[in-house]
Amino acid sequence: MARHFDHMFKLLIIGDSGVGKSSLLIRFSDDTFSGSYITTIGVDFKIRTVVIDGLRVKLQIWDTAGQERFRTITSTYYRGTHGVIIVYDVTNGDSFANVRRWLEEIQNNCDVVNKVLVGNKNDDPDRKVVITEDAQRFARQMDIELFETSAKDNLNVEDMFLSITRQVLNHKLRTASDEQQKDRIQVKQSKNKGKTNKCCS
Repeated sequence: MARHFDHMFKLLIIGDSGVGKSSLLIRFSDDTFSGSYITTIGVDFKIRTVVIDGLRVKLQIWDTAGQERFRTITSTYYRGTHGVIIVYDVTNGDSFANVRRWLEEIQNNCDVVNKVLVGNKNDDPDRKVVITEDAQRFARQMDIELFETSAKDNLNVEDMFLSITRQVLNHKLRTASDEQQKDRIQVKQSKNKGKTNKCCS
């Protein structure tokens, strides 16, 4: 018997190579961590079901390769995407500088407005070079929520994934409500038009 889901969403994880995209995904989907993941070639994905406000949501989370510094992900990967997770490494200033380019790529390839910014590897203060306050300032400018995570220490990983899922779900419910409202207005206008025609005939 098929399991019932209230919603099914596709999430995409993007960012430079080595920022820990696969580590975040595997920590969230399997609750495991290894310091020796093989670099993702092409694309991989995991599935997990979560419950948000009583609704069962099935997530298909795509992990993209990021070997090239400004890798252009084909539009195929973006197709049907509901939410995007942009990851940088808090110990790598270049990966943070490249976030703007990834945001531009999202804008150029899909209409999705649901996204979160993630500073990963936030588990060693001595190696951290991207200051939290700088990242927060940038996130506010871009109107995007920021999470500092550690897949290694399982810090904020669950919260981050649940946050983007809630964002996508709320957007979906708002859109559905707006569509219903438009339909009601159109039906009402149609009925009124019919009455006017009868009046004037």
